This record gives sequence, structure tokens and C-alpha cells, in this order.
Amino acid sequence: MKKRILGEKGFKVSEVGLGCWQLGADWGEAISKDRAFDILDEAVNNGITFFDTADVYGNGKSETLIGEFLKTCDAHIRVATKFGRAGNAYPDKYSKHVLRRTVEGSLQRLQVNALDLLQLHCIPTQYLKDGEVFNWLRDLQTEGLIKHFGASVETVEEGLICMKQEGLLSLQVIFNIFRQKLVSELLPQAKEKEVGIIVRLPLASGLLTGKFDAETKFPENDHRNFNKDGESFNVGETFAGLPFKKGLELVETIKKDILPDDLTMVQLALRWILDHDAVSTIIPGASSPKQVIGNAVVSNLEHLSPQIHEQLKKLYETQVHQHIRGGY
Repeated sequence: MKKRILGEKGFKVSEVGLGCWQLGADWGEAISKDRAFDILDEAVNNGITFFDTADVYGNGKSETLIGEFLKTCDAHIRVATKFGRAGNAYPDKYSKHVLRRTVEGSLQRLQVNALDLLQLHCIPTQYLKDGEVFNWLRDLQTEGLIKHFGASVETVEEGLICMKQEGLLSLQVIFNIFRQKLVSELLPQAKEKEVGIIVRLPLASGLLTGKFDAETKFPENDHRNFNKDGESFNVGETFAGLPFKKGLELVETIKKDILPDDLTMVQLALRWILDHDAVSTIIPGASSPKQVIGNAVVSNLEHLSPQIHEQLKKLYETQVHQHIRGGY
């Protein structure tokens, strides 16, 4: 597993991290503690040293599982968590008191004295523009409760706003073959300012695994069912904002016209992201140890050819971009 540096004054992270939303089990198939530990253990065994979670995932369950697991693990794992969607803060009750209370809860569940990285969790743009929340983060950093801070954002505009803030270590963004807008402005600025980039939804909620078809059904409580058109939260968080049917068509086009014989769809999708040197790490989720292994091997694959990159760029420009919905 190769490593990259997260941010100007940050720390080394594995190129492939682990997204831990699924461990919270508040959507889709419930994951038992034993299965969660198997997933986390396989991640460590494959050189993954960066876990991403949030206080809201399973109402703290994901953080709790990670905290318990790390007590049994000798590897040095960096854990990023988030603030802004749990409790009563969202959408308009943010305060330094609420932030401190939330951080104290995360510290307790993760069983640590200081958070490696605390990220604002897609909070409304108005609070990012106002900027006072960043002063609160700096105060907690000075007190030693958090080591670094960053922001998980939904749009390029929000990312550019956050990058004006002194001390911002990282941005977490949606970036994949179906979401390429970031290439032209956000990624170059992040590289110039040495702001780390954490990529969520690298497989577009599973679309880019190539395993779904028109007959695929998702559980009633799975966001790919109840949020497929943005009914519950930002539509961009589900299937990268594409209508499911259109996404399936585009995947078939990639399989037919672009996918090399020696790569799987997952490998193509993840390698494409890692080929962008502004990216620090990708955080695909996993519901089984096998998926962890399949994701981790991508770090050691060769870069995609310039021809494949050009084909995927053209696909985005001519067949994808116009179908993306929601903030971007």
C-alpha cells in the first residue's frame, strides 16, 4: 500500500482508506460487531491506515466500533470523524458549545484524547461563508481536543470557500468518473495551497462496480432506494447525482468501449481517481473483508494510459455532465 501526505502540515495516509458509514448500520444491511471487526482487521492487514467516520453514522455506532477495534490493534491508524449533522445542530443551531459537546462525545466513543481530524459535515454554505465555525475549530485545536480540522463539502463553491481558511488541513469531496467537475478548478487550487483531498463515493454508491442492473433492488432503508432522487438529503450523495437508469447505461458504455481487458470496473474507477496527484486518499466503504482486499490492491496498479483518461473525460463531457442533479 502506497502512502501520501494529507495536507501541508498533516500526516501520512494510505492511498486507499476505509469509509465507515456502513459500519453504523443505519441504512442497508446491518453489520454485526464481529463482521465489522473482520472488515477493519482486513483493512489493517492490507496496509490501510486511514478510517473515515462521523458522529451521525448509526448515532455513534460506527465511532464506537472503531474505538473498540483500535484497542485490539497494534497498527497506527488515523481516524477522521465529522461534526454537523448529528444532534440538533443541523441546519441552523450551530454554536461553539454544541461543537464542543459533539467533540467530547466522539472522543469518548473513539477512546482517544484528541481527534486526528475533525471535519465539518456538509454544513450549510452560509456558515462556511460566515467563517465563525472555523474560529471555534481553531480554539479546540489550541486546547488539544482536535489535532487537525477540515471540511466535507457538497459543491466546488463550498470547497473554494473553505480553502480560504487558515489551518484547513483537508477537504472531503465527491469525485469519481461520473463527477469530474473538480478537475478544472478545485483540485489545482487544493494542490497549490497544499490542502489534502479525501475522496468519498469513489464508486458512485456502487454504480461503478459494474454489478448492478435494471433488476437490482435495494432494501427499503438503503439510501440507494429512499434517496435515489434526493428525497432525504443531497441527491449527489447517491449514485453521484445520476438517475439510476442513466448510470447503468453509462456503465455499460464504459465496459463496452473503454474498460481494458486486464482491469475490473472497480479497478478502473479507483485507479482513475488515484491518478490525480492532488488526491490524498480515497475512502470506499466495504460490507465484507473481500471488498476491502479488492479496493486495497488498486494502490499498486499502474497508472491508466493517457488514452483511457481522454476517453473518460470525453464520456463525462458528452454523456454524463448534463444528467447530474443536485449541488455540484
